[in-house]
Amino acid sequence: MTPLLQVTGLTKRYGARIGCADVSFDLYPGEVMGIVGESGSGKSTLLNCLAGHLEADSGQVMFDTRTDGLRDMRAMSEPERRMLARTDWAFVHQNPRDGLRMGVSAGGNVGERLMAVGARHYGDIRRQALDWLDRVEIAADRIDDRPTAFSGGMQQRLQIARNLVTGPRLVFMDEPTGGLDVSVQARLLDLLRGLVREMGLSAVIVTHDLAVVRLLAHRLMVMKSGHVVEAGLTDQVLDDPQHGYTQLLVSSVLQA
Repeated sequence: MTPLLQVTGLTKRYGARIGCADVSFDLYPGEVMGIVGESGSGKSTLLNCLAGHLEADSGQVMFDTRTDGLRDMRAMSEPERRMLARTDWAFVHQNPRDGLRMGVSAGGNVGERLMAVGARHYGDIRRQALDWLDRVEIAADRIDDRPTAFSGGMQQRLQIARNLVTGPRLVFMDEPTGGLDVSVQARLLDLLRGLVREMGLSAVIVTHDLAVVRLLAHRLMVMKSGHVVEAGLTDQVLDDPQHGYTQLLVSSVLQA
């Protein structure tokens, strides 16, 4: 099977400091990769390099396009990258305000993504927006409300609807449950798990919360000081960690 995403030797430095170093992995269709580590471990730098928000110093990110097979992201033109970001890729920010138009209605936020890929019929756009609001558990009568009137959990669910309405094949998630109350986190995780399974999504999820990756990720990479120190199937890594740093992460959760 051809990987959906193929990453080889990805490296990013900030002067003398290493953001991420020599990261390589393949991500296959329908697979979720979790990336964990403490603050400053390099996980967010890696995610932003993968998503094209940061330019890596070296290495290669290949994506299996619908028409031309595996293509090097650096070789794509800027219009091709923008189209990819609107169609096959999506990015869920930790702070939903970074991924939403706060002055636009909930329905408008979802509809904008549809219009970016060519949808023009108002009735169809509104029907799809209503469908997606229902799927992320936002009441239909809130479609004309602005995100500023929503709770943090509702804003995050709206951001997910905005991102997934065009049926992307790959979703990048940066601490998708960060900053939310425990009960809200649980509902959001259930929602994400259901959507990943239902849509056959591939995803790369960055988090410091091991419970999140245990629930969502098939495979796991553990990062420390910009390096991947351990990788493997999620349950194997968490239940039988081999690296001392991973053992500390797991034990700190067990003792919490």
